[in-house]
Amino acid sequence: MADACGRGRATALAYGVLAAPHAATARLIKIPRKENVTEIRAATVLPARRTPITLTTSDGLNLVGELAVPIVAAPAATLVCLHPLPTAGGMMDSHVYRKAANRLPALADLAVLRFNTRGAESERGKSDGEFGGGETERYDVEAAVAYATAAALPRSYLLGWSFGTELTLRWGLLPGVEGGILLSPPLKRATDDDLDRWADSGRPLTVLVPEFDDYLRPDEARQRFARVPKAEVIGVDGAKHLWVGENYVRIVLNEIVRAVNPAALGDAGTLSTTWPTTLPTTLPTTGPTSGPTAETDEQ
Repeated sequence: MADACGRGRATALAYGVLAAPHAATARLIKIPRKENVTEIRAATVLPARRTPITLTTSDGLNLVGELAVPIVAAPAATLVCLHPLPTAGGMMDSHVYRKAANRLPALADLAVLRFNTRGAESERGKSDGEFGGGETERYDVEAAVAYATAAALPRSYLLGWSFGTELTLRWGLLPGVEGGILLSPPLKRATDDDLDRWADSGRPLTVLVPEFDDYLRPDEARQRFARVPKAEVIGVDGAKHLWVGENYVRIVLNEIVRAVNPAALGDAGTLSTTWPTTLPTTLPTTGPTSGPTAETDEQ
């Protein structure tokens, strides 16, 4: 009988029930669960609403592209990506831009608009027209900014890489553009006159220059951009023109976010390198979505 009572009392206590007025207080001990997260790698695709788009230029060309936006939050800012030289393989899927579109809507609440300039081709398709040497591409830049404005996307920044920096500097001072971010600017087609126009505009430039760039290295870049009071030149140790390597991609994406939505970097001052493995429970009913999934191109 005593054994039975003992077992009953133990059972009662196990369920947090007091067996007598003066019984010891029962406590529930919770074992912390480790959150399931996945490391963000070169091929990681985080959740976003991704929509194929077509831009129409003032000279009648259709340019193929994609808009990626956060699933839940409204975008805090917009990146309009201007890709490297199409005659050397540059396109909207050039790896830094693809990774920006794959990560930044989820990690930093950014809208990322990518497109192929005239004559450029990617998996999304080929844009009308032919390469214009940086001249007729002015209409492509205008069409992209006009699309962002018509779509009510907030706070547009031009994100140019190599050839795309020339387009940014030459043709990017458009209504609705708040500033520019330049990756590996060669300053070949763009001149000091273009830099002076940016200086006069008062709009900021963030300039990321690889230590071992093929065209313009940090010391010379600081000299050239000194004429733009709101230009910040950031030299990146060990990097090269194409920013190959996940460590350099993360540096670039951190600096992009620092320029347009620094609050997304949090206390650590960097973007998260992990993501919960559980997908959002609510997805939009229109527009394609994806993530997290993996791609095959590790560059």
